Amino acid sequence: MFQTDALRLLVAVAETRSFTGAAARLNYTQSAVSRRIATLEQRAGGPLFERLPRGVRLTPAGHTLHRHALDVLDRLARAERELAVLHAGQGGLLHVGAFATAHIRLVPAALRALRKARPDVEVIAVESPTASLMSRLSDGTLDLAVVSDYPSGLPAADGVTTSALRDDQLLVALSHDHPLADAEAIDLRALRDEVWVQGDYADRPTLLADACARAGFTPRKVIRIAEWTAKFGYVTAGLGVALVPALAAHALPDGLVLRPLTDPALRRTLHIALPTTPLPAALALQDLLRATDSRTGTPPA
Repeated sequence: MFQTDALRLLVAVAETRSFTGAAARLNYTQSAVSRRIATLEQRAGGPLFERLPRGVRLTPAGHTLHRHALDVLDRLARAERELAVLHAGQGGLLHVGAFATAHIRLVPAALRALRKARPDVEVIAVESPTASLMSRLSDGTLDLAVVSDYPSGLPAADGVTTSALRDDQLLVALSHDHPLADAEAIDLRALRDEVWVQGDYADRPTLLADACARAGFTPRKVIRIAEWTAKFGYVTAGLGVALVPALAAHALPDGLVLRPLTDPALRRTLHIALPTTPLPAALALQDLLRATDSRTGTPPA
């Protein structure tokens, strides 16, 4: 393997056509240059310079290594510049993840503000459930994630720190012609005979199951639907009701209404999850997420 210092020395000798000139440029002694070039030639398998009466010139092998040295040193210089920008939080890639409903208004509003403040930061956004987001933060493929403790708690992950962002109330979605569509607030017991449309959490406890148990009943029937658009379709058709986080209120289609429930436990907490050594751009986005109004999607001024 060729050391980068040796490659820099090779380039300096080739450009100055002199060991003396390279020594002056790199602040070496001439004897040190001679020794290091000799070592480099041993590693390269043969002479790299022809020694002339006045100066030196590259051999064919020297030209070959010189060409690659320029490429390597240029790539390293570009890497240094990109890393400097990245660590200053003013550029580079930022991988951001969130669960589905956080992508409706909260995350896009914060990312819009980030683009305005730091236009050279390139964001790659992904959607995934909280458990997957935490795992991806742990393995280094995400730089920040918005996660939720619903429906089965906030999972721990090595090398990841979390901080609460805000609470998000869970509402009930009803078709516009449902008998309780005009109620100011609904007691969950009034929905004991309803069919519930919810995600595929059959193997995990849910807030719905816990809330129904507190109200003294078990849901009569649950339709397992993963996608929000499909859930809304079922509820609009009058085939059931669904718990909907307030974050999703802006995506509600015509024909549905959202109503609060009287059970104060029907809420979740949103968290910002970061690696233990976060990128400056991730910290900037964290501040913007905290300043963004999740109800209106308004970023900070």
